[in-house]
Amino acid sequence: MKALIFEEPNNLVVSEAQSPSIDDNEVMIRSRQVGICHSDYELLAGQYIIPISYPVTPGHEWVGEVVEVGRNVVGFAPGDRVVGECVIKTSERVHHFGFSMDGANREYFAARPEWLHKLPDAVDDAKGSLIEPFTCGYYAVMRHGGVNASDTVVISGGGTIGLVTAAAAIGMGARVIVVDPVPLRRQVAEELGADATVDPTRCDPIESVQEITKGGGNLVVECSGHADSLTNVFQYARDEGCVSMVGINIGQKIPVELGKIQTKNLSVRGTIGSPGIWPDAVRFLERTGTNLSPIQTHHFGLDDAVKAFELGKKPNLAVKVTLKIG
Repeated sequence: MKALIFEEPNNLVVSEAQSPSIDDNEVMIRSRQVGICHSDYELLAGQYIIPISYPVTPGHEWVGEVVEVGRNVVGFAPGDRVVGECVIKTSERVHHFGFSMDGANREYFAARPEWLHKLPDAVDDAKGSLIEPFTCGYYAVMRHGGVNASDTVVISGGGTIGLVTAAAAIGMGARVIVVDPVPLRRQVAEELGADATVDPTRCDPIESVQEITKGGGNLVVECSGHADSLTNVFQYARDEGCVSMVGINIGQKIPVELGKIQTKNLSVRGTIGSPGIWPDAVRFLERTGTNLSPIQTHHFGLDDAVKAFELGKKPNLAVKVTLKIG
């Protein structure tokens, strides 16, 4: 079979790989679509947040089809479309699928049923390949109990995670404002249904957010991890507001006016991943029909994965680049 392989840091190839087999407690998955994530570039650079070794096949944002089940597997059958969580507990350790173990950027792979979720017919493959990032955004909103039509949500950072967070809040009925310097990202946010976007390079973003929201957001979600965004995030919130910290910034010291947490009486929570939320997120997408398609700006076949990764480095040209495997 064909597979995308990071042979060593900064060296990716598409080559032939050995086809997998399954044991009695596993299922065989045929990959259908796999999204390229910012963390895939960190893996390629040799800078991921947990220990990794090479060669490794990336791919943790995926949708696939069950083609074979082990004799002890119940609840899954050939033909089921599935997605899978990427933080996997085994008897040996906690693995990150597509990082510390091979991921979905190959034609076939074996999986354990306990970390799979079936897709309903209403959720197509394109949306299915976005479920992993969507769960992260959905979780960031739900960490504070969710929002509704009476709420205003400010999203700081309009990459994929910021955009799926916006989509989750829009699906819940909230008014949504997205702050990001990249025109394409702001355009996609508007296509998703954001009520307003702010370009922080052309105005004072704090003043703009305060003016648009008439006092700040009920919920602010920091999704970029960039210094400027982190510096401003508490200023975007209204008194008694909530802040979810999603964007990752490790090892950098950033001046932030922490006193705003006290003076505004803010509730601040950090989030990592999307534990325990996948079934809820899948049902949410099924029942609301939330539109995620504008986020997927480009599609490539597996043979063109190298070109796909090159394009994905350019935020002015692409948001989510997706590989169609089979």
